[in-house]
Amino acid sequence: HVQLAESGGGLVQAGGSLRLSCAASGDTFCFSTMGWYRQAPGKERELVARIASGGGTNYADSVKGRFTISRDNAKNMVYLQMNTLKPEDTAVYYCNADGRSSTFYCRSRYAGSAWGQGTQVTVSS
Repeated sequence: HVQLAESGGGLVQAGGSLRLSCAASGDTFCFSTMGWYRQAPGKERELVARIASGGGTNYADSVKGRFTISRDNAKNMVYLQMNTLKPEDTAVYYCNADGRSSTFYCRSRYAGSAWGQGTQVTVSS
């Protein structure tokens, strides 16, 4: 199975920066799009940013100009550089693998996307 391991979360003051990393292993070839989602207490999980295998990206309006997603396909790594952090960015951040391949192997093993365990980001005011 594919495994996604996030790291880099922590406590930071407003205006500071953090860099999240996601290490993917296993059946990474089954997924083409990698992304970051977040979930704050009492709120639904929301898309933060995602990046396709070819490098195309899209961002939530709330993070445009502050966050940058990138990937290193050779290392199966995805990164989220977060600058000018705000208290409202406080959440658990999850790595996501999506864009499942249509091959029989991948379809038989994955009903949809895959998720990491999450890493806490807390921004103090």
